[in-house]
Amino acid sequence: MIQISTGRRFAAISLIALSGCIAVRAASLPELWKERIKSVVAVDYFTELENERRATTAYGVAIDGSGTVILPSAAVDPRASPRQLKQFKAYLPGDASGFDAVYLGQDAFTGWHFVRVDPKLAAQLTPITAWAAPGKAPVPALAEEIWGIGLRNKDEDFTPYILESHVALVQALPQQIGIAQQEVAGPGLPVFNRDGVFIGLAASSFGQTYLQFSQAERGGTPIMLVDLEESCAFSLAGEVLPYLGRVPGNVYGRPLAWLGAYGLESMDRDVASFLKLSNQSGAVVSEVLEDSPAQKAGMKDRDVIVAIDGQPLPRFRPDRVVTEYVEREIERRRPGDLIGLTVLRGTERVELKATLGDEPKLIREAERKYFDRLGFTAREFVYGDAVARRVAIRDAAGVVVSYVKPNSPAAVAGFEQEDWIKEIDGKPVKSFAEGAARLSALEADALRTEFVLLVGRGSDTAILRVKLR
Repeated sequence: MIQISTGRRFAAISLIALSGCIAVRAASLPELWKERIKSVVAVDYFTELENERRATTAYGVAIDGSGTVILPSAAVDPRASPRQLKQFKAYLPGDASGFDAVYLGQDAFTGWHFVRVDPKLAAQLTPITAWAAPGKAPVPALAEEIWGIGLRNKDEDFTPYILESHVALVQALPQQIGIAQQEVAGPGLPVFNRDGVFIGLAASSFGQTYLQFSQAERGGTPIMLVDLEESCAFSLAGEVLPYLGRVPGNVYGRPLAWLGAYGLESMDRDVASFLKLSNQSGAVVSEVLEDSPAQKAGMKDRDVIVAIDGQPLPRFRPDRVVTEYVEREIERRRPGDLIGLTVLRGTERVELKATLGDEPKLIREAERKYFDRLGFTAREFVYGDAVARRVAIRDAAGVVVSYVKPNSPAAVAGFEQEDWIKEIDGKPVKSFAEGAARLSALEADALRTEFVLLVGRGSDTAILRVKLR
């Protein structure tokens, strides 16, 4: 069934040169729709938490003949470990029966999550590349008429429908983003021009800010409305098609290129003017991380990155976009790649060469274990924890609390998420394996009535007494 969100219909016109004359073939919207809907997939899965199984649904497009599907970055909670993601299933629009699917991981550069669907479903899909223009991907013109696909929820059998709009703006943020006058597709779903050519992939919805008034007040309270099912923003095809081959090698998205320039900030406009850099952007390095490729290359805190591999950083508006640009330039590379960085150190221009490393273990990769009787989950202390807590990597030890069960002994004792457990019953915890073993022994000891933990919380240290009876 086709639902059209506006009362208008249009024709896609293809011009074909035949024997020195021009023949015109009109393709109606239903004809275009019938083919392009074959590139669209709905995917759902469960996130297994300590006390619940949370269902999530996302939408994406097929990118190859093997049944590989890309989902938008917002499709998976960034705090969730891939170990917690279960029972992936994929669905054709209008059919909620479903096929098994496998999660492949997330690509850091694009943010996409990759899923591989069952071969029986793959055989029914058409890769989105089938609708790409030959040669360079087109950039839609302002006011150009465009259309896209939306899907209803699972309880409505993922019924597809059509959205139409016009291009209002094309902007670098830092990737090229098109913004339509109104919602034009569901997040992760394709956008086409009048000829049915693929011109973009809908991004997560942009919020719209309104001012709320009451009769009793002259002023108002600003509120933001976010449409989770439809979006007016889309990444242009030129920002999508070249990167479809970035299928992760594992569920953690590795290998992950790492520089170690932490806390990037955009350069102040007055500073840029003083340094005669008004026609380009700069990214200020807040901190160079310990034992990182940036530190080994000689980078210093407060250096200002002004060029990468000899190319000045483009000028962006708003200024803050430059930080994402630099991060993406790192993420598009691989560990072992050599990258040239031009930095300003005061008024001196310094040329650095850094060999990118493999990013240290991330929180989502950390080992973790849930202790039901104690009432909390402990996870491994990783490099990012040391950075956040301002401690040296050599002092990285103990375990971190990642979940506290309501009304449990841990909750009553005052546990909080991100507490850093340094000692158990007066003995230092040197590793996750050691901490998990000692906590498991406490969990299994039916005669134990209480135990004591030394916990770091921010810049403070506290002693928590956990009563088991």
